[in-house]
Amino acid sequence: MGADDSNEQAEIKRFYDTVYYKDTQSKSIPNRHHLQLAKRLAIGPDNRVLDIACGTGEFLTACHKQGATIAGVDLSDAAIDVCKANLPDGEFHACTAENLPFADDQFDVVTCLGSLEHFLSPVAALQEMVRVGKPAARFILLVPNKDFLTRQLGLYGGTHQVDAREVVRTLDEWESIFQAAGLNTVERWKDLHVLSWRWIASAGWLQMPFRAAQALALTVWPLGWQYQVYHLAIVKP
Repeated sequence: MGADDSNEQAEIKRFYDTVYYKDTQSKSIPNRHHLQLAKRLAIGPDNRVLDIACGTGEFLTACHKQGATIAGVDLSDAAIDVCKANLPDGEFHACTAENLPFADDQFDVVTCLGSLEHFLSPVAALQEMVRVGKPAARFILLVPNKDFLTRQLGLYGGTHQVDAREVVRTLDEWESIFQAAGLNTVERWKDLHVLSWRWIASAGWLQMPFRAAQALALTVWPLGWQYQVYHLAIVKP
């Protein structure tokens, strides 16, 4: 990593430690969406799950409830401190995704949910995920879609994480990145976490009609118009 990349990484870390997670809750409570995802993936006691950019551990908490052995990494020390406090049975590290502190062939399931667009080198990060995954591991990657219809209409400009770094790509561009890292996508599906009162009401009552309409639209829009898309991938044979 060059000096410029190191400086940018330091700025991204500062954003997450001092802005994004500044007022984070001390408890990590998985929402219905996290619990449904863990069940969809049939996470259970026989699984070792690694979540990349795990935040404060909401998804890993859902996996822990299913009996899995859990581990997580995040760039933010503040987020990892919450994980360590709430999930003492897990293994957590504050580090970059491009340099994971795990031995080869460790995990049955590796997830990266809504974070790959913020990485300096997504291919390098994915290659590290492949390295620490077992030969038959499943990789669950949730990524934003540049062709999101609301974005195309000029009504959406990205999350507030764009203040740090946010590179949004088309689904074909994401697929090229996965392929470059040695992964084959075997299944894709819509991210419908916005179908919840929590999301619809989160921007205040003035925005509620628009957000409710957006949430309902996603249920019928084709995959190419979605805001985010899940990819289930495996290592290329």
